[in-house]
Amino acid sequence: MVNRAPSRGDLVLACLPDAIARFGCARGYLLRGRGCGDGIEPVGKRLSALPGDSVEVMHDYIAVNGQRLEHSATLSRDSRGGSVHHVAWGRYTVQPGEVWLLGTKDARSWDSRYFGPVPASSVRAALEPVLTW
Repeated sequence: MVNRAPSRGDLVLACLPDAIARFGCARGYLLRGRGCGDGIEPVGKRLSALPGDSVEVMHDYIAVNGQRLEHSATLSRDSRGGSVHHVAWGRYTVQPGEVWLLGTKDARSWDSRYFGPVPASSVRAALEPVLTW
C-alpha cells in the first residue's frame, strides 16, 4: 500500500459490499481472509471509473469515457464452467459516491462488469505493485 489518495487507473485494495463479497466467496472467486469486516478477503483491482465518467459495457469490451479497455470482454462462463451474470449491456454514468473496479490484465477477472459499481468508500488504499508477471 502507498501513502497517497487513489486516483483513476491506480491498482487499489477494496472491500466489496457484503452481498457481493458473500456471493464471490460462495462461488469460489474470493477467499475468507482478514482485512474486510465481513471476513472475506479484499480485492486488488484498477480504479477504472470515477463519478461523472461514462462506462459502456458491451459483450466484447468495456469502455471508459470512450476509451476501450484491453482484455475487457465479458464472459458468460467462469473458469469452472458456471454461468456468470453481468450488468446489463449499455452505457452508465458513474454516480457520486460510486466507482467501477476492473481487472483487465486477466480476462477472467470478476469485477464491476459483473457486479456493477461499488461505493467509493469500498476503496481502502492505492497499491503499488512490487512484483508483476
